[in-house]
Amino acid sequence: MKNLISSVYFTKIIQYPLLSIITLVLLLIVCTLQLNNFRLDASADTLILENDKDLMIYRSTMKTYSTQDFIILTITPNASSIFDYATLNIIKSIKEDLENLDGVASINSIIDVPLIESSDLPISEMIENVPTILSKNVSLDKARAEITQSPVYKNLIISEDSKTTAIQVNIKENPTLLDIATKKSDLLTKIANTRSSDREIKELEILNKKYDSLKLAYDKEMNLLLKEIRQIRDYYTSKNNLEIRIGGIPMIIDDMVRYVKNDLINFGVGVFMFIFLTLTIIFRKIRWVLLPILSCIYSVLFMMGILSLLGWKVTVISSNFISLMLILTLSMNIHIIVRYRQLSREISDHIELVKTSASKMVWPCFYTALTTIVAFASLIFSDIKPVIDFGYMMVMGLTVTFFTSFILLPCLILIIGPETSVLHKNQISKSFFLTKYLAEVSIHQGKIITAFSLSLLFVSIYGTSLLKVENSFINYFKSDTEIYKGMKQIDDKLGGTTPLDIIIKFDDEVTDDEVLDSDLFDDEVLSDDDLNSNWFTTKKIDKIKSVHDYLDTQPEIGKVMSLASTIRVAEKINDNKELTSLELALLYKRAPNKVKKIAVDPYISIENNEARINVRILDSDKDLRRKELIDRIKFDITNVLDIPSSKVTITGILILYNNMLQSLFSSQILSLGFVMLGIFIMFIILFKSLMISLIGIVPNLLAATSVLGLMGLIGLPLDMMTITVAAITVGIAVDNSIHYIYRFREEYYKTRDYTIALKDSHDSIGRAIFFTGITIIFGFSILILSNFVPTIIFGLLTGLAMLIALLAVLTLLPKLILFIKPFGKIKEY
Repeated sequence: MKNLISSVYFTKIIQYPLLSIITLVLLLIVCTLQLNNFRLDASADTLILENDKDLMIYRSTMKTYSTQDFIILTITPNASSIFDYATLNIIKSIKEDLENLDGVASINSIIDVPLIESSDLPISEMIENVPTILSKNVSLDKARAEITQSPVYKNLIISEDSKTTAIQVNIKENPTLLDIATKKSDLLTKIANTRSSDREIKELEILNKKYDSLKLAYDKEMNLLLKEIRQIRDYYTSKNNLEIRIGGIPMIIDDMVRYVKNDLINFGVGVFMFIFLTLTIIFRKIRWVLLPILSCIYSVLFMMGILSLLGWKVTVISSNFISLMLILTLSMNIHIIVRYRQLSREISDHIELVKTSASKMVWPCFYTALTTIVAFASLIFSDIKPVIDFGYMMVMGLTVTFFTSFILLPCLILIIGPETSVLHKNQISKSFFLTKYLAEVSIHQGKIITAFSLSLLFVSIYGTSLLKVENSFINYFKSDTEIYKGMKQIDDKLGGTTPLDIIIKFDDEVTDDEVLDSDLFDDEVLSDDDLNSNWFTTKKIDKIKSVHDYLDTQPEIGKVMSLASTIRVAEKINDNKELTSLELALLYKRAPNKVKKIAVDPYISIENNEARINVRILDSDKDLRRKELIDRIKFDITNVLDIPSSKVTITGILILYNNMLQSLFSSQILSLGFVMLGIFIMFIILFKSLMISLIGIVPNLLAATSVLGLMGLIGLPLDMMTITVAAITVGIAVDNSIHYIYRFREEYYKTRDYTIALKDSHDSIGRAIFFTGITIIFGFSILILSNFVPTIIFGLLTGLAMLIALLAVLTLLPKLILFIKPFGKIKEY
């Protein structure tokens, strides 16, 4: 099979370079025609598990309580009080401008909240026309006192220090989109749990297409809406002495899409410039700069066209695929070029030189590509959709990289012709003293290498045991970004950012006799409000209050909102006396619809006989441990508040995000184990030796454990980006092990001397490994240009791991070969 592939490769492809290049160009044109379909995605869907059962609960809760997406504007006057009429009129103007925007359903602000204690109007008149802060007959001083002391409004629309207020912009729902998303989730769960039929698979494909189409339109609408909101923000901050910040999930999603776009450009340009500089320094010839660059550009454009054709979207996790493809393509190209230049001293015929160079590198590069493919393929074991997609994406990308490197590059070299001058061996050796030095270290400093490697391994294992899964949304962004400042402001001043819902299900109970015996329902025809009023009993309210008060004591929780908040406002008016069931029912019956919509409907579902308590988590709290908080809430509600666990459901974005984080541990172990097993099998196939296979894995395993250990030691948590570091490190770093062992074996069979073979290997393949290693290290360092902090950390950690792997391959690996002597007995001299 190997001979057949080689024969086809050399006779059908390399033999006709111009025809091969024309074919590649035509393929590229076909693919690039699809680039207008290239899509980015940073929605909440990219932060959840593919088949999370809690996702269905979350969507059901959203539907039951008509929960809308919203954007928060925080307003902080710099030279005046919020409760000045001038400031309130500015807020009124901002609200009016916001209401005129397409996509805005409603606005909640300090000038909209109903006030009971601040007006001189009798209660009977208030019911018909609930006053607000700008209403006539409302005392501004009384309004300030009522709003700042209200359990509902404090830390919701007004900060504790009364210096910051919030405008909540509720976004119009897209019921069709939500309905399709729910159907899609239901179908995915069914397919995952049972044997799916062809009809169900086809139905899922149709739903996916509809969802993607609607989601694309919705994202465009959100992007436009946010642009308009930012314009309003900029206008009012320029005209008035105040600070306005924007926050909310739609804002986070829109900014992340913008960051992904910027990352794609920055990474591409940054890596491209680095590649140009690296090739210039290494080869110092224009042909060896331009040819690899052409190869890199071709592979990236071809891959982008394939992604566009397949309709795959790029997320924050896969946004570095361009830089990865550039780095990996360049790495393979450098190996081919270095081999070509070495053989040019021995082979004068140019066609034969290209064929020999390609033939000697094709199989080790084939196996290095396979091992890297195995590394990225391991990501499909994750339950996190964007991680799975990234794995598939890079598997395809590496396939493109391999074929581009061994078809386009050799054909271009053949067309351009031979070099006019070639460096002699002694000239090349002088310029690569580092590999010669590392060869001497490997030969003479074996004990130091072994001791250092073992120490590093033990420390890394200890550090790995300290790994944790935790991170905050706010920590994903640099502190000078708009999104960070907005989230921080909401956290510090307005009760937190990340929502969490606790749903309490009540037992069916008989309505209190005092309600039934009253004349509350003496109408001949009972309205819905009449029928619903008897749902309100002191028993239910007391249970809601107990959970509300418990949640309010948790340090990680900011604002708590529930029906209890509204009831306590009513109790305050009632001389701080608790309301009876009759009074509760009467209060609900007489309350204006406007008040019900704001203060009651979001927190109870009479139809489902349940209540919702909404809390917001302080995402910037350094002591926040999501899983511990969730587990503590579940335990205390059941065991301290004596509410059966079957009657309590905890849901929300926090739960979905926590589920994703908790899956990272198992995914990391599974993916790393898959990589190690896959690479070990390939080593056995390639080298046909168990001992050599074990030796080859050691440097890469050391690199992977080192970076995980460092994360544990410095308290850096696993997240959706760093989960991929270990597997990718092993997959890429093992390429160097394959190339080195492959060449060492070749050099050993020439001399039958391990020491000479080591020196010759360092002097030949060692240079290529050093060049590609440095290229990869600095290539990953380009990721520091990102605005997305996990991407920066991913780049730095992977670069560090590749440095450890590079040094290990050029010191520890040759030392192990010298010690074990896996290729036969050393020749005596």
